[in-house]
Amino acid sequence: MTARSCFISHNRYSPPQTHDVDVSHSSPDSLISEGSGVMSSNPIPQPGGGGGRGGGGASDGLFRKPRDPSVAPRHYRAPRSLPDVCPKEPAGDGRGLCDGPSVVADQHRWTVYNSKVNLPAALNDPRLAKRESDFFTKTWGLDFTETDVMPSFYLPNITREHFSSYLQETAQREKIHERCKIVCQSKDDLTVPTITNNHDKARAELDQVPKIFMKPEFVLNDPATFNAVLPWSHFSVAGGKNSRDVASSRLLQEKLSHYLDVVEVSIARQISLRSEAFFHAMSSQHELQDRLRETADSVAKLRARTAAIDRVMCRGPLLALRDALTRNNCAKLHNKLKLMAAVHQTQPTVQLLLSTSEFVGALELIATTKEVLQQELQGIHSFRHLGSQLCEMERLIDKMMVADFSTYAQSDLSRPFEEDSQVMEKDRLQSLVFGLLRQRKLDFLDIYSDEMIHAAKNIVRQCVVKSVSQISEIDADTVKFHEQMRLMTFPQWFDLLLDIFEHFILFLKRIKATLSVIRNVVLEVLDSSQRSRLADVTTATNHSNEEEEEESGGPALHSGEAELAYLTHEGLFISDALNEAEQRSSSATAQSRAQARAEACGSDSASATTESSSSREHNSNTTSSLPVGGAAAISEDVMPSDLELGRVANNVQELLYTASDVSHDRCVKVLMTRGKDGALERLSSAEFVCLSQAVESFVKDTEEVCVRRSMSLRGALQSQANRFVQRFHEERKTKLSLLLDNERWKQAEVPAEFQDLVDSISDGRISLPERKHSGSEDRKPSEFLCVDGQKYSVVGTVLLLIRMILEYCQCVNDIPSITTDILTRLTDLLKHFNSRSCQLVLGAGALQVVGLKTITTRNLALASRCLQLVVHYIPVIRGHFETRLQPKQYSILRHFDHITKDYNDHIAEISAKLVAIMDSMFEKALSKYEVKAPMPSACLRNVCKQMAKMHEAIYELLPEEQTQMLFLRINARFNLHLKRQLARLGVSNDGGPQNGLVMVDVAFYSENVQALRSLECLDLNMPEIWEQKR
Repeated sequence: MTARSCFISHNRYSPPQTHDVDVSHSSPDSLISEGSGVMSSNPIPQPGGGGGRGGGGASDGLFRKPRDPSVAPRHYRAPRSLPDVCPKEPAGDGRGLCDGPSVVADQHRWTVYNSKVNLPAALNDPRLAKRESDFFTKTWGLDFTETDVMPSFYLPNITREHFSSYLQETAQREKIHERCKIVCQSKDDLTVPTITNNHDKARAELDQVPKIFMKPEFVLNDPATFNAVLPWSHFSVAGGKNSRDVASSRLLQEKLSHYLDVVEVSIARQISLRSEAFFHAMSSQHELQDRLRETADSVAKLRARTAAIDRVMCRGPLLALRDALTRNNCAKLHNKLKLMAAVHQTQPTVQLLLSTSEFVGALELIATTKEVLQQELQGIHSFRHLGSQLCEMERLIDKMMVADFSTYAQSDLSRPFEEDSQVMEKDRLQSLVFGLLRQRKLDFLDIYSDEMIHAAKNIVRQCVVKSVSQISEIDADTVKFHEQMRLMTFPQWFDLLLDIFEHFILFLKRIKATLSVIRNVVLEVLDSSQRSRLADVTTATNHSNEEEEEESGGPALHSGEAELAYLTHEGLFISDALNEAEQRSSSATAQSRAQARAEACGSDSASATTESSSSREHNSNTTSSLPVGGAAAISEDVMPSDLELGRVANNVQELLYTASDVSHDRCVKVLMTRGKDGALERLSSAEFVCLSQAVESFVKDTEEVCVRRSMSLRGALQSQANRFVQRFHEERKTKLSLLLDNERWKQAEVPAEFQDLVDSISDGRISLPERKHSGSEDRKPSEFLCVDGQKYSVVGTVLLLIRMILEYCQCVNDIPSITTDILTRLTDLLKHFNSRSCQLVLGAGALQVVGLKTITTRNLALASRCLQLVVHYIPVIRGHFETRLQPKQYSILRHFDHITKDYNDHIAEISAKLVAIMDSMFEKALSKYEVKAPMPSACLRNVCKQMAKMHEAIYELLPEEQTQMLFLRINARFNLHLKRQLARLGVSNDGGPQNGLVMVDVAFYSENVQALRSLECLDLNMPEIWEQKR
């Protein structure tokens, strides 16, 4: 591999250099020049001689790109010389070479040139003799086939027109490059063999020079080096000159001269190669010296002129500015003294404000004074203890405000309810709340809550004492407080409860009015804070706009120009003068912002605080010299955040809810105290309804006042209602059992009031009608109960059962909260009536309980009719309860379906019992039937007599349809038994004598049955008594 090919291969993989290096004329002499550091050459050849002075680029025809040092690229590095040698043999200091590894020197170790990470690096490896065409098949197998890659739809088709603009831009540079190639043609014409021969020749000549002369540490002062260069051992020791010494010295001189000639020739050769660059550098150095000389002259003239301007034009005006600054400093000192005088009067003013309970004004004054001490009067020795004194006064004011608020809450909640329900001392309350908010005493609502609970207890105690004082039977001195309520009669206790309810309603209204004032103050402070923040944002926006205008070309510092000039003249740094001026301008801006905040918060502060005329005048006189807007700024800084204010507002609303809960809890205590020994369970229905209505009215009134539903009182009432319902049901169930056990199951007369009760149900009013004392005794009772046009013969127990059912429904109307419980109890009552009546009538239990001799058909028919009356009213009761239940509670109505089925089954069993009675009679009578004269037979006469008795017993009790259905079933049983007897006797429908006798009896039976009322059209179907012939 030749030197040029090595160099080209090296440049392909090495990082780009600042300049291209032409090593076509490299020789071994260059190694010596580079290694010994004799001369560092410029690698850029410059044609022509001495064209380096200004404008040389145009004279020699080369294009030189101007370089501005101020806009130098970030990664620009100063050009450094590259060795004009083949990379195969690096010589001299390695720092002159590139940082990459050498292809030749590092060929036996792994370098970056051995890397084959990606496909282009593998295919473009220059060390391979030829490209391996079977790269993919060797790696991926013989199945791999090359296919044409479809062009991407996302890449455009590149043509020569795309490079037209680039070619136009680089055309001029290409022309200059071609001209440079022509100029450098002399060096490029050298062939590679010539370069190689010259290099070998120079190497051979330099090899004649001993290596000691080439070492960097070559110094003749070193004895070892000196002895090595001048071997004195070759000379005689005596010091005389003999022919041998002369010859040795001459030989040494000639040898050294030869070495010198070799080196000089090599140096001359190197100089000849870089002569143009050398002369160009020399010319540039001369030009630089001329320009530096001109610059020094210009600087001297400028300094002279500046000194003259300072002497003639600046010293006088600066003296005037200095006097103006002195005057300003005196004015500032005067203002500072007035401010100190105002601060000195802070403590007396605060004491005056506290004497009139103006806590807010005192706090504002203390905050303003502390702000002034920290900003304007910081470091003044006479005020070193004032800050701690003000903090102590502020803590004292906090305690005073908390104590005053507690006193206010106690007096407001304890005042008599006969007074006006408006807020007591509204201005005082607003001032206290604003002061507590300002001091972040956000727990003042807890104080009010404690006082509220204590006041609620006192309300109950006062009402009880007032009621007991009006009752002579109770001695308040000897009887305990809770026992006093238990000793009252229900009317007395109920009046006490109503009085407590009335007082608690007034109590809640008073609390609501007070909390409304507190909430309004909190919302006003919150609104003031938001508007103040909006004003700050507007001020900051305007200030930023002003700063942008100043940066765009306006005056930099309007108020600090004179101070800046003076401070600069006095010898301060310009940056210090700028900082001081900026601080002064920023302080002025801050003062204007504080004034804007004061204007934004002025209305809220005025509405939240009340000051007397004397204290306000004294405060304004004292703080007249304080900074404008300071109080507002301080107020904004110490006020709670919007989140905290919003939380306080929510706590105010929650406190109203708490007041409602406390009132209900105290009423629950009264209710539970009364019902401790079961007094509430023993109330009558009317009394408990009155109690329930009073509680519901109180709950609704508290909901209207507090907009909150409290469940404690309703829960207590529900608990008592459950006990009341249980007792109510047990009483009626016991009463119904007693009535059934004494019922003789005879038809009872229906009083007029019960008929009116049933008529009211028919009109859609399922409730107990009011008793009519006049005229009700004149109306006579009726035999039947008329319901929707039907007559029901009933016993007295059923009439009372209907009234009990209406009482249950009336309880639901009066106490809606016990609907489900009442429904369950009512279904239990209906089941009890059904089961007990079945035991007494069908089970003949009345024989032992009441002492009946037998259960007659009339008893059975009357029981069936009573059950039918109850079944008639079950759908009406179901609809009544359905209107008072929630949709999710409709499943409980299925109990009425079960009860209806049980009642219908009971009615069917009674009908079956009646049929069974006649069936047993038919079986007994017809078993003795004989077909013989006289006709009609005695057996048929007896059957017709029993049929007539049955009809007489049930006709007035059951409706015609049921009577007809019942006799159809009885007739079917008669036909069946007669058919069996005729079959046993062997009588058939053959028209014989026996057949004729039977037909006479059948005609007699049919005539007697159809002669009964409502049975005239009854189809007896008598032909079925005969056996059908097969």
